Amino acid sequence: MTANVHDAEDVTAAAFLELWRRRRSVRVVDGSVLPWLLVTATNLARNLVRGLRRHRALIGTLPRAEAASSAADIAVGRIEEERIAAQVRQALSALATSDAALLALTMLEHYSPAEAAVALGISDGAARTRLHRARTRMATALGASLAGDCDNTTKEETR
Repeated sequence: MTANVHDAEDVTAAAFLELWRRRRSVRVVDGSVLPWLLVTATNLARNLVRGLRRHRALIGTLPRAEAASSAADIAVGRIEEERIAAQVRQALSALATSDAALLALTMLEHYSPAEAAVALGISDGAARTRLHRARTRMATALGASLAGDCDNTTKEETR
């Protein structure tokens, strides 16, 4: 009834515990408590199976975690992120302070060029021109591999 030896042992132990607890009220049939034990064990097994089914249904509704990355993959990823961050910091430090601020406002803080122009106290046209030039300098500083990504971002954000 339980399809598991360990669960069957638990049901049997619980049936005998119930027999001991209710020893004064157990119905004896033909001088034996076996029928009472069998009915009790059957009910306990059904309760156990029902509880397991509910537990499995609950577990099935929980969101599953994505596959965990190995420590080596995490370490390589962090090293790569640090390398890229150092390159970006170096490229930003090569820009004029106002151009770096313009890039930070538009690319990191997601301001529009017009909003960044207001924040920096320059005209919208000047902000767009300086932003284009700053992105070009950043792309050159970061190398040809990131130049394509910066150009795509430039086109999408200026629209």
